[in-house]
Amino acid sequence: MPAASQLSSPHLLGIEGLSPAEIELLLDLSEHYVKMNRSGNKKSDVLRGRTIINVFFEASTRTRTSFELAGKRLGADVINISPEVSAVRKGETLLDTALTLDAMHADLLVVRHPESGAVQLIAEKVRCAVVNGGDGAHEHPTQALLDALAIRRRLGRLHGLVVAICGDILHSRVARSNMLLLKTMGADVRVVAPPTLMPADIDRYGVSVFHDLAEGVRDADIVMMLRLQQERMRGSYVPSIAEYFHFYGLDRAKLAGAKPDALIMHPGPMNRGVEIDSDVADDINRSLIQEQVEMGVAVRMACLDLLTRDLSTNQGTGQ
Repeated sequence: MPAASQLSSPHLLGIEGLSPAEIELLLDLSEHYVKMNRSGNKKSDVLRGRTIINVFFEASTRTRTSFELAGKRLGADVINISPEVSAVRKGETLLDTALTLDAMHADLLVVRHPESGAVQLIAEKVRCAVVNGGDGAHEHPTQALLDALAIRRRLGRLHGLVVAICGDILHSRVARSNMLLLKTMGADVRVVAPPTLMPADIDRYGVSVFHDLAEGVRDADIVMMLRLQQERMRGSYVPSIAEYFHFYGLDRAKLAGAKPDALIMHPGPMNRGVEIDSDVADDINRSLIQEQVEMGVAVRMACLDLLTRDLSTNQGTGQ
């Protein structure tokens, strides 16, 4: 099968629908930008003359900062918009905001929104390219891509690896995007959570389900912990934080059953003492957490690069 040279869609709305060749294309281009970011000259003019607008309806540190840095390192003009300082506070609708920005001839919008499907709706109405920076509990495609890049750089492959994704699966867009990507690339994916934090439709992802953390991470190559997303919870999902950590927080004892060289991941922000113990998170030999942050900039540079390569074709697709 010939390698892809561009994405089949003018947008990046999720991992779902991406082919293995498209994922490889994004990861391979990201490798180029990892090298550039580690060099003495981190600036390029690939996106000179392009305008990227980051529209974040949810607070973010890592994602928004890395998208901003990615755009600027590629030479684009980058603007950040948050709802607390925009016309949204005055009652402007989501679509009106998007159409306003589109009318200003932005080349690409990066959108994060608390409602699943909101970014898809925007993409259907605008002429510019759209990247999903995370929508509700639906998808977070660039996070899954940066996770895959960090794993591939350390272990050389994704196919055949045993990856345990542990924690608040129910509310996690990171979990959904990672399940889709890792399964597409041939990994053996497990999800570990209490029954109250496991999605009702988990069977559709083709993953193995565990409710015991020690059992779920047994012989795993990768243990990926997720934040307990209390801000999305309506009602009681866990008896207490202390009890949650006792049963589902990753510490040395629970990690002991994984492979001796198993790698530890976390998308951040971390709640130390809730889903992960500091001793494990800060293990310089096994933790990929800081590498995930670094890979985020490179992956987002690759996404911005690919989606703006043929704007004459991409633009005009909105309604």
